[in-house]
Amino acid sequence: MRALHFGPLEVFLCGGPDRQGGGKGPLVVLFHGYGAPGDDLVGIYRGLDVDRSFRFAFPKAPIVLEDALGLSRLGLEPPRAWWPVDVQALEEAILAGRHRDLSQSLPQGLREAEALASKCLDALEEALEPSHLVIGGFSQGAMLATSIALSSERRLDGLVAWSGTYLNEAEWRLRMSKRKGLRAFVSHGKEDPLLPFDAAERLAQDMTAAGWQVLFVPFRGQHQIPGIVLDRFEKWLRELFAA
Repeated sequence: MRALHFGPLEVFLCGGPDRQGGGKGPLVVLFHGYGAPGDDLVGIYRGLDVDRSFRFAFPKAPIVLEDALGLSRLGLEPPRAWWPVDVQALEEAILAGRHRDLSQSLPQGLREAEALASKCLDALEEALEPSHLVIGGFSQGAMLATSIALSSERRLDGLVAWSGTYLNEAEWRLRMSKRKGLRAFVSHGKEDPLLPFDAAERLAQDMTAAGWQVLFVPFRGQHQIPGIVLDRFEKWLRELFAA
């Protein structure tokens, strides 16, 4: 693994024949979630049994959050975010047993994060010349990847949305038909206390109705990426580029 800047963002680069992003194989770009360190999803790559030609890129979000645990002083990655979240409102909703439905909202800061991530993707494609491109992420990273897929004409072979949610629903639904045929992997926990399962299920259903090839993987669990999801994702990824 190596850390390099691509456009405005630092990226952890893995995979390929040299295990540092070399070669010309497919590229899978995964955006981490809110409050996670920049290398949060790197462990997923290490556990996947896929062809050695696959490269993986893990961009670091631009916003550094309060480092309550002093991770940076220990030489570790501090918590980061793609856009701000009202943590107090989130905690109050959890305590009240109430899900926050974000489907009718456009989070402040999403467009700015999208612009930075898109410039990073442009730089990655220019430098690495991937044969195929998949983007995705977990939670806030899944929302970011989905928004990029729906707001751009970038060539994509797949979208991964682990424990994300519906945002800007009316606009997203209108744009889905432009991505007809896109393959998507969507997973969500039925007991997720942070983002409602129903919204993720509705998102997958609307993608399917728009002509996407969607694999929806519900699971008994909370806001996480469990082993059952990773097993299905590994198979999906291998089949995505099967000859």
